[in-house]
Amino acid sequence: MKAQILFLLLLVVSGACAQEERPWAQYFNEVMTAEDVESSSWEQTYDLLCELEQSPLDVRTLTREQLEELPFLSALQIEEIMEYLYRYGSMKSLGELQMIRSLDYTRRQLLTYFLQINDEEPSQGLRWHDVMRYGHHELMASGRIPLYERKGDSDGYLGSPYRHWLRYQFSYGDQVKIGLVAAQDAGEPFFSDRNSWGYDFYSPYLQIRNWGRVESLVIGNYRVSMGMGLVMNNGFSLGKVSMLQNLGRAANTVRAHSSRSDGYLQGAAMALRLGRDLKLTALVSYRGMDATLNMDSTAATILSDGYHRTKTEMKKKHNLHVLKTGGSLRYQSRGFHLGVNGLYVHLNRELNPNTRQLYRRHYPQGSHFLNASLDYGYVGHRLALNGETAVDGGGHLATIHSLSWRVSDELSLMALQRFYSYSYTSLDAQSYSDGGRVQNESGVYLGLSWQPSPAWRADYYADFAYFPWARYRVSQSSHSWDHLLQLTHTGRHWTIGGRYRLRMKQQDNADKTALDHLWVHRARLSADYTHDGGFGCRTQLDGGYSAYGEGEWGAMLSESLSYTSHWLRLNAGVGYFHTDSYDSRVWLYESGPLYTYSMGQYYGEGIRYWLMAKAQIGRHLTLTAKVGVTDYFDRNHIGSSYQQIDASSQTDIDLQLRWKF
Repeated sequence: MKAQILFLLLLVVSGACAQEERPWAQYFNEVMTAEDVESSSWEQTYDLLCELEQSPLDVRTLTREQLEELPFLSALQIEEIMEYLYRYGSMKSLGELQMIRSLDYTRRQLLTYFLQINDEEPSQGLRWHDVMRYGHHELMASGRIPLYERKGDSDGYLGSPYRHWLRYQFSYGDQVKIGLVAAQDAGEPFFSDRNSWGYDFYSPYLQIRNWGRVESLVIGNYRVSMGMGLVMNNGFSLGKVSMLQNLGRAANTVRAHSSRSDGYLQGAAMALRLGRDLKLTALVSYRGMDATLNMDSTAATILSDGYHRTKTEMKKKHNLHVLKTGGSLRYQSRGFHLGVNGLYVHLNRELNPNTRQLYRRHYPQGSHFLNASLDYGYVGHRLALNGETAVDGGGHLATIHSLSWRVSDELSLMALQRFYSYSYTSLDAQSYSDGGRVQNESGVYLGLSWQPSPAWRADYYADFAYFPWARYRVSQSSHSWDHLLQLTHTGRHWTIGGRYRLRMKQQDNADKTALDHLWVHRARLSADYTHDGGFGCRTQLDGGYSAYGEGEWGAMLSESLSYTSHWLRLNAGVGYFHTDSYDSRVWLYESGPLYTYSMGQYYGEGIRYWLMAKAQIGRHLTLTAKVGVTDYFDRNHIGSSYQQIDASSQTDIDLQLRWKF
């Protein structure tokens, strides 16, 4: 019976196809790997692009910092866009993006979602009476209703099973933003326990841009990126496939934190133009963070999941208070840039992790942390070089360099080298790595992007990494390598893609006397169809094989669609998955309400299907409703511990009401 239902769903979905609700979101699906999916920084980037789509950047007042927030642009592309605007003053239409040779068709299409050209003449400076007169308000309420009961809902969780959040923002273009995000996870107390102010999480912010010499000023919750991320980066991500898109560029940005994710700073930050070529960025932050405490009241671990559902989790809330202060001084002229970055961190409790296990020996310890770096680079007509070298308070070194060369309009090459000492310590570093940490790694990444014709594109990377110190489940020095090849053919109506990835990493054998090689194969085939009338669909097949022990297989076949009229938009999708275990799990991106990043992971055997409706009610109101169901064929309960559901099916309803005025 379930097989018949699956067949009917696939038949219905294949027969009715339409354009994706948020076309740029497929960019995430194309560039993300398994490791990227499990990184929270992608959710932050997704929320940022959602916000920019709602309030696109005005090309006539565009700055380098704003372009650096777009993850799909390389340093060369940003440089050529800025040079074009400087030479010709502005653009009359976005069609002029075709004049910038380094922008391929995909980048031009992506930019059309985040850039606009206003009819009104841009104001000279920031006029506060214009802000109050022409600013826009947006109020959004979202909630998730589970049609099932978890074990913790009846015994264990302090709050209700409903997840809900509010988002308010007043904006005047991208120059002024004032907002508040309030969020509550399922199971967390609401107006009770330690959440006497209501929601478990609040993120207030005020952001002002291009105000005299002030390039950016943020008060409240915010994010900062410096250089290539060896000292401070909580604003962008460097995945392996996305590295081919932005060619390993650096970024120096200050932006308000309007997301529900963790990793933000709280206080104030400002980027100040000291001259045409010189910029000073300064920051100060003081916030509470969750931590697990030792018996002597020192902190064992710093937590970032943000859950406060049980008494145990609530006891860890804001156990640690962290002061951060620092900044950067950056010179940029004629393609060259040089920056000096520094950050000081003070914890009110000493960080004292359990170092009895060998792989934890060099985890951050103490209550004072100091990091400083130089970042440097050059962007020319076809060549871009970026690098950063950092030291911590103990003199331990971390360095990263990238070189990209646009050989021709069709071919781009890049290389990236990194060396992170196993003793290097930074609480806020986030840069390119295979092991997920800016520590205990050295390696080389080589990439190639080739577009022999407007219809064909090939991307390839090879990454080799060495880890001199022990890691989790690896009790001695080890190495890994990773290869990926991705081909895309784009026609008038069809886009067909294929991807194959081969990854090898080492881990301890059962006796921990030697290292075994773990080989993982992953592949994807996809086909998108769009019609001139706005119809289209996407079919995707994902597969994986883990060649360790007896070997484990996993696969998923999925189909997604949408239908759009002048006031109603419908999205639907279905996917069948079958994997041998959690280690061969698969991932699937699906459409979701605004500011809701939906990338689920699945293992075992089952089917996932969803339906979403978005209705425009008048000029100011938008109502979105989504029903998502996961049926498992191989189990009679889902999850474990407090998250256990005593059923083989899981159904959630998402509701969102958005009011713009």
